[in-house]
Amino acid sequence: MSAFYNVLASNDDLPIVTDLPVHSGKVRSVYWLSNKHSKRLIASKGYNVAADAPLAVMVISDRISAFDCIWHGEGGLRGVPGKGAALNAVANYWFARFREAGLADSHIVDTPHPLVWIVQKARPVMVEAIARQYITGSMWRTYKAGERMFCGMQLPEGLQQDQCLPELLITPSTKGILKGIPNVAEADDVNIARADLEANYRAFNFSIPADINRYENLLRDGFSVISQDLAAHDQVLVDTKFEFGYVKDAKGNDKLIYMDEVGTPDSSRIWDGAALRSGKVVENSKEGFRQFLLNYFDDADILLNKNRMSERSALAKDNALPLQAMHDISNTYIGIAEKIIGHPLNVSQQPRQEIIDVLDQDYGLIR
Repeated sequence: MSAFYNVLASNDDLPIVTDLPVHSGKVRSVYWLSNKHSKRLIASKGYNVAADAPLAVMVISDRISAFDCIWHGEGGLRGVPGKGAALNAVANYWFARFREAGLADSHIVDTPHPLVWIVQKARPVMVEAIARQYITGSMWRTYKAGERMFCGMQLPEGLQQDQCLPELLITPSTKGILKGIPNVAEADDVNIARADLEANYRAFNFSIPADINRYENLLRDGFSVISQDLAAHDQVLVDTKFEFGYVKDAKGNDKLIYMDEVGTPDSSRIWDGAALRSGKVVENSKEGFRQFLLNYFDDADILLNKNRMSERSALAKDNALPLQAMHDISNTYIGIAEKIIGHPLNVSQQPRQEIIDVLDQDYGLIR
């Protein structure tokens, strides 16, 4: 069981050279490099970016977030073993497949360690780009409550939970809190319609209106690549979330790219194909952990109701989850990652020291 505790829970306190505050998200932390270090790496490593492109070191942790909270296990376990390595490996695989398919580049320029990316700073499109092939999750809850308009689209009557939809639906939501946009609530993760994007494309950070079509095509084509590859492993891509942004290429031109992560167990629902054919849903993504939480606590409304966020935060802080639950989700992440990448996952035994060593010796980025 000792290897089970080799997790990277804290990733915002590494001695990486930066003059700016570390941006620490739910799972990843970002260390922005100075112009001097960015230019040095671009020149020495030959990155295919503009010579003055700003770079950052992005370190993924093994923390697990669900329902906008970070969860922990018994015995001081502050993360899920193998989770960070699984997410990065899967995202790396799909980003490479997208390039092979001629879709678009990503923000990643280097992978020094299984838990580390060096990325080019991007100007994010403020849209969570979601594609759905099945009606489940929040979409099903909305439909079950009687609503038939979803992200500006009319849904047909008679749909059943977990049913395959007649066509792939693009159901965007806001990335962050956007203010002053007509008909768009000033809250995070608000469903929006395509008409909202068209009428306010600059407010959502699109450079030109035509890039709305471009992002939709990249979303559909990316979904198709992932779905077809997963089908070869008898896995079903149910829905997924992409994020997009703009960077400068080596010639200084703007280009729309994939960013954050794609096709991972965190950003996608993946179902086992054999189980689905027998009428059961077996999750091979974080959705299984969400379902565990909904069943584990007596009052599931705390996890679903945004108006009870203070109670939800206390629930996550005060409850150490059973080790078996953490072990189960670890197996899920590692198992689906190894199916996708086709070889055993490289899981660090001493992740913090390994990261420091490689960034010091090979990149000169440790203070």
